[in-house]
Amino acid sequence: MSQLHWFLDDEKALKRFKIIRELSQQFSNRAALHDTDSSFPHENIAALRQAGYVGWTVPEMYGGLGLSLYELLAHQEELAQGDGSTALAIGWHMGLFLNLSATDALPEEVFAEVATTAVQNGWLMNSCATEPATGSPSRGGRPQTTARQVEDGFLLTGRKTFSTLSPELHWILITAGIEDSEDVGEFLITGNQVQIVETWNMMGMRATGSHDIVMENIFVPHRYLVARLKPGEKSPRNRDGGGWMLHIPACYLGIAMAARDFAVRYAAEYRPNSLAQPIAHVPHIQEKLGQMEMKLLSARTLMYDMARRWDRASKSDRPTLRPALGAVKTIAVQAAMDVVDLAMRVVGAQSLSRSYPLERFYRDVRAGLHNPPMDDVVLRMLSEAAVNEIQKARNSDSRLPLF
Repeated sequence: MSQLHWFLDDEKALKRFKIIRELSQQFSNRAALHDTDSSFPHENIAALRQAGYVGWTVPEMYGGLGLSLYELLAHQEELAQGDGSTALAIGWHMGLFLNLSATDALPEEVFAEVATTAVQNGWLMNSCATEPATGSPSRGGRPQTTARQVEDGFLLTGRKTFSTLSPELHWILITAGIEDSEDVGEFLITGNQVQIVETWNMMGMRATGSHDIVMENIFVPHRYLVARLKPGEKSPRNRDGGGWMLHIPACYLGIAMAARDFAVRYAAEYRPNSLAQPIAHVPHIQEKLGQMEMKLLSARTLMYDMARRWDRASKSDRPTLRPALGAVKTIAVQAAMDVVDLAMRVVGAQSLSRSYPLERFYRDVRAGLHNPPMDDVVLRMLSEAAVNEIQKARNSDSRLPLF
């Protein structure tokens, strides 16, 4: 049973949450099949479109609901309880609109176009920057995808990996090195311009459609060069401190909650013939269930607290939240993995059976280790923030002792 009533108490938000809960239950019935086939859940995306969900984080001025980050996380958690792959995939679209709204990173007329089509047509959007040679863009590598300037625009050639939602994307933000320049451009292209190469065959999150996309001299008009960055310059989309990426820990905590629910039901109902009552009354099982509750409560409380802080912060203050927002992801993913592991210990050897969902939860939740921000980046940010805080206090009052 969901515990989201602890975090979501607004009447309108709860009404929207009931819509998402019904969809999540539907998605749960299909999750195992898509996992086995590594197939993309087009019917889930169609249902989310039909419900209008894909426009909920679009600003109200363009016809959306202007949903808060806080409420978005509640919906994403619930979707992940039904199907982690669907939740993670649609989370990139939902979060990206929060990000673009908060940073004004796109020219106004371009953002108006993509926002309106998300609401009216259900068109989906994602940013695809990872490449086979350069790896994650967060590590600072220059894209091997190239943009050659021609009359009225650019020709883009290259290949992007981990392109989540690729089977359903209409709008795609692409990074490319601009030829005859050290600059990197961010370009907006459309899904019908790219070739999808179905490379996605991973251990977990098998239904996210995170295939490779290939561009071969595709034309992009000047108006869709949405940012031009000098070497080392950060994208304007970084100005929000990364709040939108909390959709990632929300997804993995949702998977952990599904594992918790399964384990609790199993413990409450399973009684071997050696016992007079179900195993939920056995002390070491009770201890594991209690540990699961504490881990979920701690991680979820932190996540929702930081989401509310981000929602309330000014645009100028949001970048200062980046270390703590990164910590949410690291703490939540570790808690989620711990909870799934404990759930499997409660259920025992049967947890490895493909007839039960726990083995899928086990595989899916570990994908969180490879979503940004990475643990080493988070720890470095936290360290630097702590040192800077002490140095700032020291500089403002030289009477403070060194030790």
